[in-house]
Amino acid sequence: MSLATRLAASALLSAAVTVFSGTVVAAPAAPKVDAQLTSAPAAPYDVNANAHEDVAAAIARAARNHKFVLIDFGGNWCPDCRVTAGVLAMDQVKPWIAAMFEVVMVDVGRMTKNMDIAEQYGVHVKAVPTMIVLDAAGKMVNSTSDPAALQDARGMTPQAIVDTLNGWIQKSG
Repeated sequence: MSLATRLAASALLSAAVTVFSGTVVAAPAAPKVDAQLTSAPAAPYDVNANAHEDVAAAIARAARNHKFVLIDFGGNWCPDCRVTAGVLAMDQVKPWIAAMFEVVMVDVGRMTKNMDIAEQYGVHVKAVPTMIVLDAAGKMVNSTSDPAALQDARGMTPQAIVDTLNGWIQKSG
């Protein structure tokens, strides 16, 4: 087998293939993250945002662009939320996130606002961050997993956070 053939086969094995509303799209493999998170954003959630409009706009963009929607419910007071936001913004992770997801950061206040958005998908937010992942058609793909799986992000490596997100979208196909 030639080197080119081996490289092509390796690329096929490492790339995910995801089906979006009848369209097959080759998805980039989840990144290998060897860097550690060195800082987390102080305020990744816009407390003044209209989360309902932001989610609707992300769903529309995802449908047009054949992406997933990542709805991140959290608060600026939550260290695990800030860690998760920091990992999503890491140089090794950000391109993959941009290629795969339309991201919406939904501020929940002190668990007192925007909870109805999660409840539309049958999710009762009990801990943050809570993540809902929708496919391009708007169907929740991590409904059989724990949407609050990243609630202890401070105790996870950046790779474990990426692997959790990737696991959710891999199960959707």
